[in-house]
Amino acid sequence: MKSNSLPHSVEVITTARLHMGFFDLNGSIGRRFGSMGVSLQAPHTRVEVSIGEGEAAPSYIERTKQLLLQHAGIHTPVHVRVIEQIPRHAGLGSGTQMALAIGTAISTLFNVNLPLRDIAGLIGRGARSGIGIGTFATGGVVLDAGSNSHTVVPPIIAQHAFPEAWRILLIFDDQHTGVHGDEELQAFKRLADHALPNTQQLSHQLLMQALPALVEQDLATFGKAVSALQAYNGDYFAPVQGGRYASKQVTAVLGDLLAHGIHCAGQSSWGPTGFAVFANQQEAQMHLSRLQARFSDMSLRWKICTANNHGAQINIRNKG
Repeated sequence: MKSNSLPHSVEVITTARLHMGFFDLNGSIGRRFGSMGVSLQAPHTRVEVSIGEGEAAPSYIERTKQLLLQHAGIHTPVHVRVIEQIPRHAGLGSGTQMALAIGTAISTLFNVNLPLRDIAGLIGRGARSGIGIGTFATGGVVLDAGSNSHTVVPPIIAQHAFPEAWRILLIFDDQHTGVHGDEELQAFKRLADHALPNTQQLSHQLLMQALPALVEQDLATFGKAVSALQAYNGDYFAPVQGGRYASKQVTAVLGDLLAHGIHCAGQSSWGPTGFAVFANQQEAQMHLSRLQARFSDMSLRWKICTANNHGAQINIRNKG
């Protein structure tokens, strides 16, 4: 495509995701990990990529941009403007969404058709979980199949819409940072495999409880399976994060929710962000008001949101 026919800029808007946990931390049959997650309506990452020079972005964004430009053989100056960003190291997938947003914007701007798996692999995303890539592409609830010795990005094996009426309460502890980077790599190296019977039981629950319940909009049964998934992951990672959940404040809130019969609750990825799922807005608001009163002495933030049942939004802008 000739340069004068290229769009002036491309904006990509993508959203955070909950990583509800891995369902195979045993790996004895040749694949390992496999995970379930859901795309959120908020918070957002919103970037605009345009042709030309501009103010330098943070180093991790500039590095992503340069890797993608080199991979695509593009030598034209490009500016990345970050308008909104998912909180970093909060367990919401900010790094993957940022990389995919920049890569998709560059790919669209120069019409080079970079596949999402190539973008993720180039930036080192999706090594253990394909959830962030799946939610960027389609939204909704996704399951990936984990990886084996030749997997580049874990393939998505199931995708379903999240019920429109259900509401998700996010619990933010801004004073705590989730495990990430080298610390995360070292954690996986030193933790022993989960027992096979536990893995088999959990896989059965996800296949025969979580997914059917999602389609039938049966929150109680879906929540029971999520609770089992959270226990499986939380107990496995407890030696690294200091307990079933990373944040003591979020732990207290989740304990309160479970005591009140809210079983669809837990921690996203390494945390510290916690979540709980409710049948509707009224129920979510009722519990939020109660929690805000009880935990008013804690430095927590709260947000009620819906799931996002569509992929990232791409806006092409031409000159004039």
